[in-house]
Amino acid sequence: MNEKIKGKLALLPDQPGCYLMKDQNGTIIYVGKAKILKNRVRSYFTGSHDTKTEKLVSEIVDFEYIVTESNVEALLLEINLIQKNDPKYNIMLKDDKSYPYIKITNEKYPRLMITRKVLKDKAHYFGPYPDAKAANETKRLLDRLYPLRKCSLSSKKPCLYYHLGQCLCPSVFEVDPKVYQDMVEEIKHFLNGGYTEIQKNIEKKMGQAAENLEFEKAAEFRDQIQSIQTVMTHQKMTNTDFVDRDVFGYAIDKGWMCVQVFFVRQGKLIERDVSMFPFYNEAEEDFLTFLGQFYHNQKHLPPKEVLLPGNIEAESAQAVIPTKLIQPQRGKKKKLVELANKNAFVSLTEKFDLIMQKEERTTGALERLGLAMGIATPNRIEAFDNSNIMGTNPVSAMIVFVDGKPCKKEYRKYKIKTVKGPDDYASMREVIYRRYARVVKDCLPFPDLIIIDGGKGQVDAAKEVLEEQLGLAIPVAGLAKNDRHRTSELLYGDPLEVVNLTRNSQEFFLLQRIQDEVHRFAITFHRQLRSKNSFASRLDEIEGLGPKRKQQLLRQFKSLKKIIEASEAELKQAGLPTNVAHTVYTHFAKDRSETTQEAVQNTTAASPH
Repeated sequence: MNEKIKGKLALLPDQPGCYLMKDQNGTIIYVGKAKILKNRVRSYFTGSHDTKTEKLVSEIVDFEYIVTESNVEALLLEINLIQKNDPKYNIMLKDDKSYPYIKITNEKYPRLMITRKVLKDKAHYFGPYPDAKAANETKRLLDRLYPLRKCSLSSKKPCLYYHLGQCLCPSVFEVDPKVYQDMVEEIKHFLNGGYTEIQKNIEKKMGQAAENLEFEKAAEFRDQIQSIQTVMTHQKMTNTDFVDRDVFGYAIDKGWMCVQVFFVRQGKLIERDVSMFPFYNEAEEDFLTFLGQFYHNQKHLPPKEVLLPGNIEAESAQAVIPTKLIQPQRGKKKKLVELANKNAFVSLTEKFDLIMQKEERTTGALERLGLAMGIATPNRIEAFDNSNIMGTNPVSAMIVFVDGKPCKKEYRKYKIKTVKGPDDYASMREVIYRRYARVVKDCLPFPDLIIIDGGKGQVDAAKEVLEEQLGLAIPVAGLAKNDRHRTSELLYGDPLEVVNLTRNSQEFFLLQRIQDEVHRFAITFHRQLRSKNSFASRLDEIEGLGPKRKQQLLRQFKSLKKIIEASEAELKQAGLPTNVAHTVYTHFAKDRSETTQEAVQNTTAASPH
């Protein structure tokens, strides 16, 4: 604990609020809330902690805090601060679980569609459906039962769905909007649990059709009934009140929390959501933080009811839940909460080994790599590789691994500007200078370790630029390859020495992933550039074809091969003047002739004698 933190700890107030932990770069790495700031913040720097909390505390070099009027206000502020700062140690709910909804649009002639975004557009939304297949099956059923509009209002002729009986085509035929409104009301009734009444009505229609000897129509009604039974009975659990509700339960073990959410729709448990994460606060408080983020910015559409375990503070929970909150004490609802808790415990127990394996491959591997090299844990690694063919189209690429995982949004590509010919060392000097001069200028985060895909010469070139030109002290290591072009050894130190790493260790596998990824990224960029330049060079030979017209041809035909095969008329349709189109067509006459001859020869060789 540094002197700055000691001084601030002595001044902490006995009030509720939020605290923001910062690392050596001033980056906020954790946001928490507390009923009493003084007690909570001091607890991080006193006593013993588990491994993950020790890791968090080891990175804290400063903190700040915001005092609030109440614990509820602190909870709301904490959620906002997490959303704004994206701290790496906090629970972060991303949009990777974007569930589908069934939507009835708010239009004169409404449409039925599947969407993953809930907008404030006065449309009707039903869901979410964590099982996308169930959502699509339900929509297909409703399309058969109710012919809402499928076509565009600008359409001039009936669409395919009209001929299938699934669209009334209001763009072509006059349809009373009330007909659509009646269908919308029936669909809403259906999705709100009234499908049994609709099924009975269809059964009556089927009976009447059979009495009238309209057997084909009766068969259609029979198929509709079977579809309703198939779609609406694929459920796991039922409740007779048909109320939409979310049921939350959670379990904790070894500093990890698992939260289970049961989605009950139309009285049926249709699916569950499982989230697992490490927590650093009191379990109940981190559960509240999760709950607030769950419904934040309408990532999940709130149902009519939310059921929570009884040990969660009701006032704080209600502040972050935009719907009715119930903490059941008995009956079926309490059993649902208990079932969610039980499932959370089972999931945590079953998946804990998998989580520990993942940690072993990433953060655990980084810690051991740092120990082997004698440096701090390299949580942020930036790796470089050059690519060229005999000095042509020289490029370099940089990839970034954060906490042992690729961070692709921070990857960078570099065209070599100052180097002529195949000079890897000079190319490395240029790229390293361009990258870290930019890092210094724009106050970007510094890496904990730079890895060069190469040996002593490339590493020395990088260190020369960093130390002598930029005055930076960042560890630089090289990755050498064997005769089979596979990762062989890690070079580090002054002078460079081989770092003793076990070949089957997770830290060695991590280095292999980094080297393979930076090589893939560099070679892909080089191929793209070479292909583009090759394309441009053939067109550069043609007189009267300037840069804009070359781009015009590229957009139209997508490849040089298609330009060569194009007729003079097609070239003019692409926007070329008549004389330029003729020049281009004539220029590639020899290519077309060779292609034709080759095709004839292949046909002759393939024909039987």
